[in-house]
Amino acid sequence: MTVVLLHSPLLGPASWSPVAALLPGAVVPDLRRIARQAPPYWNSVVETVAAQVPAGPLTLVPHSNAGLFVPLLCQALEVERCVFVDALLPPAEGSVSSGKDEQVAFLRKLADVDGVLPRWTDWWMEPDVAALFPSKEIRQRVSEEQPRVPLDYFEQTVPVPPGWDARPCTYLWYGPPYGDDAREAQARGWTVEQIPGHHLHHLADPEAVAARL
Repeated sequence: MTVVLLHSPLLGPASWSPVAALLPGAVVPDLRRIARQAPPYWNSVVETVAAQVPAGPLTLVPHSNAGLFVPLLCQALEVERCVFVDALLPPAEGSVSSGKDEQVAFLRKLADVDGVLPRWTDWWMEPDVAALFPSKEIRQRVSEEQPRVPLDYFEQTVPVPPGWDARPCTYLWYGPPYGDDAREAQARGWTVEQIPGHHLHHLADPEAVAARL
């Protein structure tokens, strides 16, 4: 079974590469092109992942915003299990908004005249960003990969086909603000575990995260 590590479309493959190096055969699809595509962006995510993973059974491991696309990927690919890692948890069926109202309001203030956002690490105060990375070298490597995402990426509604969570699903979380998602996963009867840390903890301690996966 191939482990597919899904990075947030706001970052790049380097955000998962330390863990991928510890998991033989793991694949990290490059989702950065999504920012250059036309809506619906969720369709581009599915096409991009499908083009970059091998045939056969898959374990999807989404991080952060990539969690929203898991139901569509389960519909399109041979997914046998899902492991959400500090990721947004979609509903069992229906649809889900990429951004909450308060988040979209915040992002509108950051978008330029063309409706394009700064890189994700430029949204926040410098001390908060610096704390996410274990070294300046890793920060530079990850930061250089970041695409500038259109504001309407967060205004899209992502379809959620029913039955996607009929396969085994688990949730691994690090800390706030993903406690609500972890509690929701637990309410659904999933196995939920925590490795205390920040949102990019798999960069700080890839060995622990790879071992838990």
